[in-house]
Amino acid sequence: MEGLDFEAIETAVKREAMRIAVRAVEVRLNADLSDYQGAVLPCPCGGSIHYAGRRKRTFTTVLGQMTLTRAYYHCPSCGEGLVPRDRALSMIHSLSPGVTRMTGLAASMASFEDVSFLLSELAGVKVNAKQAERTAEALGKTIAEDERTYVEAGESIPPTLYLGIDGTGIPIRPSELIGRKGKQPDGSSKTREVKLCTVWSAEGSDKEGKPVRDKGSVTYSAAIESVADDGPFAQRVVREARRRGFDTAKRRVILGDGASWIWNLSGEYFPGAIEIIDRFHVKERLSEVSKAVYGVGSELGKEWAKERCDELDEGRLDDLLHALHTHASHCDEARKCYDYVTENRHRMRYPEFHAMGLCTSTGIVEAGCKHAIGARLKRAGMHWTVQGADAIIALRCTILSGRFEDFWERRAEQDRCRTVASADR
Repeated sequence: MEGLDFEAIETAVKREAMRIAVRAVEVRLNADLSDYQGAVLPCPCGGSIHYAGRRKRTFTTVLGQMTLTRAYYHCPSCGEGLVPRDRALSMIHSLSPGVTRMTGLAASMASFEDVSFLLSELAGVKVNAKQAERTAEALGKTIAEDERTYVEAGESIPPTLYLGIDGTGIPIRPSELIGRKGKQPDGSSKTREVKLCTVWSAEGSDKEGKPVRDKGSVTYSAAIESVADDGPFAQRVVREARRRGFDTAKRRVILGDGASWIWNLSGEYFPGAIEIIDRFHVKERLSEVSKAVYGVGSELGKEWAKERCDELDEGRLDDLLHALHTHASHCDEARKCYDYVTENRHRMRYPEFHAMGLCTSTGIVEAGCKHAIGARLKRAGMHWTVQGADAIIALRCTILSGRFEDFWERRAEQDRCRTVASADR
C-alpha cells in the first residue's frame, strides 16, 4: 500500500464523477425545448418580445462549468432581453443558484478575495474576487428588497421581548463622503453610521438571577439610513418589531443609550413599552464627570464616581442628582449629566427593573454591532460604497437571524410563479 496518494485518488474520482454529472445535466436540459414560448410575447414596457433563436452560455455550477443552449427573446422597443430558462433555473450572473448561495454565504463572513480562495479550495468552484463581489452585492440587494416585503410575525411569541437600537460607524470611500461633516481634525468624515435594531428574548436566568438571552432568539436588521421621523430606519424598526411579534408580547422593552432619536422613535411607534437606558452607558457618563471635576486618574474622582454608580444601582436618583448639582455651576460636564439624568430618570429605575426580571444592559445590542457589522465591514483596509455596504449588511443580518433558508424558499416560489405566468401568456 506504500506510495498510494489517497488525496490524489479522491480528487481524480471526484473530478470524473462531476464531469459525468455535468454532461448528463447538459444533455437533458439542452434536449428540452419547452422554454420556447412562442414567436412573440408581451413586454412590460408595452412593446413585444420577439424570439431570436437559441443561444449558448456557460455557467459555473457546483458540478463545474456547464454550457446550456436556451431560447432567447429580445424587445426592440426597450432593448431588454428575456431568457425563460435562466429565470426558471434562477441562473444569475452566469452562476447557478447553488454557487450564488455559496458565494453569498461566504461573502457575508469573509473578504471577496478570501471568498474566491475558499470556494476554489473547498468546493472546486472558480469564482474570482470581482465576480464574488458583484454576486454577493446583487444577492444582498435582493435580500434587502425581500426584507421590506415580508414582515409576517412568527407563531411563537415569548412573554417578554426586547428591542435594542444602536449605531456603529463603518469606513466609506472618500468619494462618497464629500461635504459630510465628521470627527476628523478638519471637520471631514471617514465613516457613515450603520443603524442597527435587534430583537431578542431572555426568559432564562443565571445563578445570580440575571436574565440570560434565549439561544437562537436574536435577530438583526440594519442599514445606513436616516433616523428622521418616519424615515427609513424608523420603518425598518417597525418591520422588525412586527416580524418578531413585538407588539403582541405581554411585556415590551426598549433598550438604548441616551440618544434622543431612540426615545423619540420609541414613543412614536411603541407607546406603552418599558423604556430602559443602558445602565453601563450612564455609569460611563458619571465616570466622565468625575474626570472633568477631579482630573484623570484622581483617586478622589474614582471614589466619587463609585458612590454615584452605587446610588444609580440602588435607585437613589435624588442623591445622585444632588451630587451632580453641586458641580453643575462650574463644570459643564456635570451640568450636562444632571440634565441627562433628570430627563431620563424614568428610564433608570434599575432596582424596579431588576425586580421585574428585566435586562438593563444593551450588551446584546453592542455585541450585535460588533458581530453583525464590525466583524465583516470594519476590517483593516476596507472602504465601502454605501450601496455595497448595505447589500452585505442585509445579507449578513439575514444569515445571522436564521432567515437565509426562508429567503431562498420564497425566491424559488417567485421564480416558479413567474415562469408559469410567462408560459400562460
